[in-house]
Amino acid sequence: MELEFLGTGSGQPSKFRNVASIALRLLDERNAVWLFDVGEATQHQILKTTIRPRKIEKIFISHLHGDHIFGLPGLLSSRSFQGADKNEPLTIYGPKGVKSFVSAALRVSETHLSYPIHYVELEEGTIFEDETFKVVAEPLRHRMEAWGFRVEEKPHAGELLIDKVRADQIPSGPVYGRLKAGETVTLEDGRVINGNDYLGPAQPGRVITIIFDTMPAESELALAKDADVLVHEATYGMTKDEGKMARSHGHSTSRDAANLAKKAGVKKLVLTHVSARYIGPLLQKFITDVHNVFSNTYVARDLDVVDVPFTKEQHD
Repeated sequence: MELEFLGTGSGQPSKFRNVASIALRLLDERNAVWLFDVGEATQHQILKTTIRPRKIEKIFISHLHGDHIFGLPGLLSSRSFQGADKNEPLTIYGPKGVKSFVSAALRVSETHLSYPIHYVELEEGTIFEDETFKVVAEPLRHRMEAWGFRVEEKPHAGELLIDKVRADQIPSGPVYGRLKAGETVTLEDGRVINGNDYLGPAQPGRVITIIFDTMPAESELALAKDADVLVHEATYGMTKDEGKMARSHGHSTSRDAANLAKKAGVKKLVLTHVSARYIGPLLQKFITDVHNVFSNTYVARDLDVVDVPFTKEQHD
């Protein structure tokens, strides 16, 4: 599970930061990629990565401001040109209006897609769940309807206790795979073995929270609680004047994001949606200030990849 930052800027593209888009790479977990927001030129950023548009199976749209959706029609068209077909559908989760936006762009440009798109209008609570993942959406506080997302991975089965297997003289071979699956197996010598007796503790799944444009909101705490990685907008820094600008534009400061990370008990904070004003010494001050509030903070740059490892739990 990896997060790849396709755009980390706010408002409009700059020389150093494209506008908002994040890819959640789930290639090992489900051979797929999920996108969160699709700002202008997202597909150009994808060309600089190993992401294949046909692997994109879900797109989550936080809100309908242009810097978060203007890249969507072009990406959808390119996905079609690259051979996606009826067996490779795409689901778009977004606020009311996203379907109208996409449909109008495709209609006016006479673009015909070779694959189906399914639309899910966002509402509070669980918006997707299967045997491997659950995604929860909660409303935020911005100048228009906006949403944050919590991606919860389901627990993984415990590892096969190979030393215990060998100690009980269970012969190697396909039986190991069946034990790993928790099956009950009858051995050639007549012993009946329960696979669950040879498995370590289940491995808790990972949690990623992605929060784009918002002022501080009560709903953020539930979204971010105990997350392995919290990705949060930080359009502005920590001075009093920057705080005033953040509130007047419906955004957060880096202090807001760091305080949420502390309160929610997250393991790692990654800041994105950073104003173009923060370059050189101003960016260094921005980074230093936030580290003083929450030390395990990383300020993302375009095309950065952040790994989301499992937490190694200690057992007696």
